[in-house]
Order: sequence, then structure tokens, then C-alpha cells
Amino acid sequence: MTIRLRGHHLLCLLTYVGKGYSTAFVANYDRLAVRLSSAEPVALVAGPDDICAPLLAPACEAPHCLNDSVIARDSAALEDISETLGRPLAVGDRLKLDSATLASLRAAFRVGRIRRACVDCQWHSLCTGVAGSGYAGVRVNII
Repeated sequence: MTIRLRGHHLLCLLTYVGKGYSTAFVANYDRLAVRLSSAEPVALVAGPDDICAPLLAPACEAPHCLNDSVIARDSAALEDISETLGRPLAVGDRLKLDSATLASLRAAFRVGRIRRACVDCQWHSLCTGVAGSGYAGVRVNII
């Protein structure tokens, strides 16, 4: 199978430690973290993706994943990640995360090189702390 991810979620998965918007969101993300850790392929998509799914449930009011600001985060993230990986990435591309790619992205994230998409994000301080701890407790780890 293939995991559908929007651009900025390539950054979020670097520091995911089991915290999120709701228990349904965390349960879904935990399942995706297992799949990502087994190097399941990723398809880059525009707009809501497999991580967003619980936020789009009928009970959720005005999900932020449809906001223009989130779409701008996706664009900024893809630009920064493309530069770090030395190849262009765009919606529609497929990406296979491996341990070397994950390590490279985490190194760039830790020093702030790929954090433009994180400006004004409510999770900014959590992710900064996770990166500062050497990524202790992260749930996406590719062996």
C-alpha cells in the first residue's frame, strides 16, 4: 500500500511522539507510524491526507487542514525538503523513506534548516523539544 502525505507532514513525522489533537487522531497516527517505520511508500498529495483523516470526521467542526495557511505550510515544507534531499519534490511524487533519508531530514530539522513551515504552528515548541532531545521517543524509526 501507499501512505498519502501532504508536504508539511513530512516534517511532522520526524518528531511524532504520540501527541495530537484527539485520541482518534493519535490512534490513527500511531498506525501510520508503524507503516512508515516499515518503509511503506509515500505519495505526496495536496490537501488533507491519511494523517488528517480523523480531523475530517463529521463530528469535527471546521478542520484546519483545509486552511490556506496549512496549504502554504505544505509548499514551504516541500521546498525546504527538496533542497535538503537535493532533488525536487512535488504533489504527485512518490517517496520511499529510508533510514538515511530520515536521518538527513532530522539533522536538518534539528538545526532549523527545514523549519519554515513550522512558523506559528501550535506544535512548534513540542517539536523543538523532541529534536533537542535527539529525537527521544519518536514513533517513526526506519531500521
